[in-house]
Amino acid sequence: MTTEPSKAPPLYPKTHLLAASGIAALLSLALLVFPSSDVEAKKTTLSLELESPAEQLTQDQDAADAVQATNEPAASPFAQIEDSAEDTQETAQAAPEPVVEPKKAPNHKEVIVGKGDTLSTLFEKVGLPAASVHEILASDKQAKQFSQLKHGQKLEFELNPEGQLTNLHSKVSDLESITLTKNDKGYVFNRITAKPTVRSAYVHGVINSSLSQSAARAGLSHSLTMDMASVFGYDVDFAQDIRQGDEFDVIYEQKVVNGKAVGNGPILSARFTNRGKTYTAVRYTNKQGNSSYYTADGNSMRKAFIRTPVDFARISSKFSMGRKHPILNKIRAHKGVDYAAPRGTPIKATGDGKVLLAGRRGGYGNTIIIQHGNTYRTLYGHMQGFAKGVQTGGSVKQGQVIGYIGTTGLSTGPHLHYEFQVNGVHVDPLGQKLPMADPIAKAERARFLAQSQPLMARMDQEKATMLASSKR
Repeated sequence: MTTEPSKAPPLYPKTHLLAASGIAALLSLALLVFPSSDVEAKKTTLSLELESPAEQLTQDQDAADAVQATNEPAASPFAQIEDSAEDTQETAQAAPEPVVEPKKAPNHKEVIVGKGDTLSTLFEKVGLPAASVHEILASDKQAKQFSQLKHGQKLEFELNPEGQLTNLHSKVSDLESITLTKNDKGYVFNRITAKPTVRSAYVHGVINSSLSQSAARAGLSHSLTMDMASVFGYDVDFAQDIRQGDEFDVIYEQKVVNGKAVGNGPILSARFTNRGKTYTAVRYTNKQGNSSYYTADGNSMRKAFIRTPVDFARISSKFSMGRKHPILNKIRAHKGVDYAAPRGTPIKATGDGKVLLAGRRGGYGNTIIIQHGNTYRTLYGHMQGFAKGVQTGGSVKQGQVIGYIGTTGLSTGPHLHYEFQVNGVHVDPLGQKLPMADPIAKAERARFLAQSQPLMARMDQEKATMLASSKR
């Protein structure tokens, strides 16, 4: 076997070798003197530059494939902007770690009631046979409350390892939740009611549009706005007296569970300034347990009649002895006030009394006439219909809904025709001075003032604090 001689390395002139050694030494010195920040900065800049459309499309497709393979959402392309240069480089070189969300116990399932859902369809969604619904609901008389579903309601299911229902829970309101729990005999229904903490809350508002809109902006609920209108309804005609710039202050009970407001109680005190005149109201419960509203100095807010039978309606025609009738087209006395409002708007009795008529009466259409004692009588005409339980010969209470706005009889549009008689003579309801109810009893006056004065003082303090903070 013949061995070929190995080739000798090429020989370079000595001068070339010396030059190469010098260049290597200079490069080493440069790396020692100058840090690699330029290199790192360049990497960071490159990582933030946009790729060409072709490269971007390829990377987008790769990212989509990664999402499909890992079943995890792709990282935001902007996340690396907030990273350091090293983090950015590592992110570019290595795929992101998948984020694993904590999973709920396999025996716990939740469903939200959607459109068209029934308890059977919800059972099927969690793997329970729809046929078991009847058996579960029949196990307890109150269990049927689970079939009264509301859109958006959440149902929570607890299943045993065999896939059978052991517990069904649902929150039906901020205060109440219902539960079905399995035992040896079947299922037991239980209603859990949270007891709210009651505190007082304050609201101040200025009217610059309608009362309802201004109250809502101030944070007053619709029901409390209606309550305020009822409290001051004896003195303020909310259909025609409200003016821009009117103000109100309200202190009311607020129900709270776990720091969250879940409902409101009654108005404790209120103040309403209308056309420069201020009215006050304080809720007081006497020793017999009867509650009513009084002025701050103890006079009753309640009168024999409230000013308007329709809340927030528009007066379309006033009391007149020489008005031209819009349908008959001739001069005919208009012995009442017309309140225009949408069809179906509730109509309230302005005072306690006996119903003399609840039926048809000529041009008045559907009409109710109420006798209030021996002196006063009121009439409500053109009604769409009567409230349930209101009939001739029956009794009604002040503020009770007796019917609804309509356009029956001689009427050009939906409205209420309201008349007021004193000893059989028609008078203008808007100008009639209303009789007062009794003031605070002398025996309870000191107790009333002990409640009234701190409430009035608090409204003053709250308002002053609010105005001071708004000027900062």
